[in-house]
Amino acid sequence: MPGTIVDMHLHTTRGASDSMLDPDDLIAEARRIGLTGVNITEHDRMWEPWDLNPFRKKHEGIFVSNGMEVSTDMGHILAIGLKGYAPGIRRLEKLREIADEQGAFLIVAHPFRHFFDPVHFKREGKEPFRMTPEEAAKLPVFQLVDAIEVLNGCNTPRENYFALQVAKVLGKPGTGGSDAHSTQGIGYFTAVFEEELLSQEHMVDQLHKGRFYPARGLPEGKLENYWETAEPIPFYE
Repeated sequence: MPGTIVDMHLHTTRGASDSMLDPDDLIAEARRIGLTGVNITEHDRMWEPWDLNPFRKKHEGIFVSNGMEVSTDMGHILAIGLKGYAPGIRRLEKLREIADEQGAFLIVAHPFRHFFDPVHFKREGKEPFRMTPEEAAKLPVFQLVDAIEVLNGCNTPRENYFALQVAKVLGKPGTGGSDAHSTQGIGYFTAVFEEELLSQEHMVDQLHKGRFYPARGLPEGKLENYWETAEPIPFYE
């Protein structure tokens, strides 16, 4: 049995204006489908201790991580282990610097969302995306993060599979998260940790040690390692 099964990407009404997910409803749904941990990643903010500590006490038995999704100049980054929001972290290079100082772990979120929609780049006057995973792996964002979100509940299968291939090229670990803003989809994608997570510090330690893998299938009772079982999907028609 895995140690802790965590949905690594979640937004609630307590910290995300675009979310309809009540925190208590999050925990109820997490328990229902078999999650044993949640990583709450509000947009550009973290829960304050006076909110977080009572919430954790109220919901003992499920691991609650206090993360953040940072909007940076190179895209959205899931940060785990930061002490809080800090000036300048909208620049990824600054976020990396602070993460290193504090021992935090950085994951690039949904890095290829819309990249296979030709209209996405046409709107910006750019040519359609045609990179190989080897070429995409050289993009600056991937040099500044510790891991890559290879399963995102709001992405297409192709977008997720391409992210997985880039992670494999780089030799960086992959995570999974629903990116849920309501009870729909919670736990659809997860990260499975080898050990039972006992604290925020323990989680960050296990992330840095790479003792986890991206997974899918929990709601159906068929949890599987996406890193090992992903079916090939053509990148371009």
